[in-house]
Amino acid sequence: MTLGKRVFDVVLALVLLVPLSVVMLVVAGLLLLSEGRPILYVSERMRAPGEAFSLIKFRTMTQVDEDAGATGAHKAWRITRLGHFLRRTRIDELPQLFNILRGDMSFVGPRPPLREYVDRFPRRYAEVLRTRPGVTGLATLIYHAHEDRLLADCHTAEATEAVYYRRCLPTKLRLDRIYQQRRSVALDMWIIANTMMTVIIPGWVRRR
Repeated sequence: MTLGKRVFDVVLALVLLVPLSVVMLVVAGLLLLSEGRPILYVSERMRAPGEAFSLIKFRTMTQVDEDAGATGAHKAWRITRLGHFLRRTRIDELPQLFNILRGDMSFVGPRPPLREYVDRFPRRYAEVLRTRPGVTGLATLIYHAHEDRLLADCHTAEATEAVYYRRCLPTKLRLDRIYQQRRSVALDMWIIANTMMTVIIPGWVRRR
């Protein structure tokens, strides 16, 4: 990560924390009242091969003893009513501002993968994770909705894993490589702007 991008991330995160801290306190209160503890979902992710960190999100699912892999239709029953709203608006990802301040993530980059994905595709992730993982990114912006539709048809953990490994991961890795090859301040601004618009306006058509 360049010094300029790191400075941008820290400054923007601090600026956003001023108004969004109120939103996070309200969400935390609603989760505590409606779902109880824990309020946050903490997941091990990889920021580089061999370098793990704890990604923080608001909890959107009921808890189970074991949980791993992608979220398909087999997990849909666990998403709470408030969780659906938090996921659709991406408010569940606001705590990742603290991941940015800690240096684990950037605003823009490949989504931080689970260790199992890095272990399965070590060469590809060795290239992709030369870029700091991001809250949003080219793959997230372009492919997220399609990925959700594919996984929504998977009603077992095995089916979800098969579709994710066969169809989703290869496409996302290609898009992450494209971002890595073409990354610039202008591209980051385009990704951030279009990500915000997809949240504000459902069905938003990306502007070139």
